Amino acid sequence: MKRKLLFSTLALLCFGTTAVAQENAHAIYQASSDAAPQVAQVGHFGEVGCGCETPCDCEVTGCDTADYGEITCGAEMPYECSDPTCDGGCDGGCGSGCGLLGGSLLGKDLLGGCCLGDCDLGEPFALFGENCGYSAGGWIQMGYFNNALPLFNSRADDLQLQQAWLWAEKSIDTSNGFDVGGRIDYIYGTDSQDTQAFGIPNGHWDEDWDNGPDYGNALPQVYMEAGYGDLSVKVGHFYTIIGWEVVSAPDNFFYSHAYTMYNSEPFTHTGALATLAVSEDIEVYGGYVLGWDSGFEDNGDAFLGGISLSVCEDVNLIYATVAGRFSDVTGGTHERGYMHSIVADVSVTEKLQYIFQTDYLDTQDQFNDGVRNTFDINQYLIYSLNDCLAMGGRFEWYNQEGVYTNYGDETDIYALTLGVNVKPHANVLVRPEIRWDWDDDGSAGLEKGDDQTTFGIDTIFLF
Repeated sequence: MKRKLLFSTLALLCFGTTAVAQENAHAIYQASSDAAPQVAQVGHFGEVGCGCETPCDCEVTGCDTADYGEITCGAEMPYECSDPTCDGGCDGGCGSGCGLLGGSLLGKDLLGGCCLGDCDLGEPFALFGENCGYSAGGWIQMGYFNNALPLFNSRADDLQLQQAWLWAEKSIDTSNGFDVGGRIDYIYGTDSQDTQAFGIPNGHWDEDWDNGPDYGNALPQVYMEAGYGDLSVKVGHFYTIIGWEVVSAPDNFFYSHAYTMYNSEPFTHTGALATLAVSEDIEVYGGYVLGWDSGFEDNGDAFLGGISLSVCEDVNLIYATVAGRFSDVTGGTHERGYMHSIVADVSVTEKLQYIFQTDYLDTQDQFNDGVRNTFDINQYLIYSLNDCLAMGGRFEWYNQEGVYTNYGDETDIYALTLGVNVKPHANVLVRPEIRWDWDDDGSAGLEKGDDQTTFGIDTIFLF
């Protein structure tokens, strides 16, 4: 029965989204986990010239704003320009005459007037650029939260440098056969201590690279990669494939993070991971790792793997799992078990993206006593007005025992987040959000008790 229900749901997602999103351009927000960090995508559109779809060889001197009538030269999109001259006519779309980015960024021109869908991010700036597969870059993330959250953002009412990030990469190109590459990432800021090799608290690797109680340094990725044809293998220290949210700020829609990502998923692994592109629609992953969140020291033995499947044109499913010994600290924590993450990424329309995620974690110690048991459902809805502006919501139900309470003491935590992504330039991303957390048992340690309303905003400068 469950299998029939799953297949029925997938079929509904496929046929439903196909019917709604003809010629869908896949408004996928998050970049591939294998890709180098890019300027974060807020939306995706085809080339829109404010309604001008045909070359104009005539001169247009104005816009008909009285009755949203047809514009000369094939510009048939309704106009409601704050400046009735609409400088440039068809050649300029509704350019400077309609305000910043073809309309005030949050004004009527962008949200419902003549320039909906028209957005000029400018030319992206790259500090190092790319040459023959070698590339480097980074970003600066600074942010503020009025209340503390036990999820990265623990410094209340304080402007902080969260990520000063540098990365360098030699990407592999297997189109002509065998190739070798690699990657290294460095981070300084208040997020660094949460992405260090804290799985073994003995000062190894970057675990003690702290600078005071909150700031520090980390090397979350140092690996080599080799590939031939459809197969690639990375060996070293790298980020996990579990879950939808990631540590790197530009690759998340929201400033804050989910309880699931912070408490029930690993951040990094050390070991080897192979990726095989079985077809255009299927990728499989498999490898061996030394537990969770450790550097180049043995913290366990675990299998890391999964599958990515394009069920249909607008639906992508990812199942990822890690099973085995997660932590094996001498004289300390011993934890073994199983966890998985299932993510469904759906392009409902060209502009609307829906993400459904559920994780399950169950672990025991060396005496077979329970350590952690968590289950969650995270749902994201992201609407991209254009490449410069998107809005979204996230709702999370997080059920836990052994994370904030003793094992056997089960509690439920709920969180709702509403946010906006604003990109005034290709290298700048601003993410204001408001978040509500409900924790009736008071187990999570919210600053305001069992419920809390939090406002946060950050800015990311990419280079």
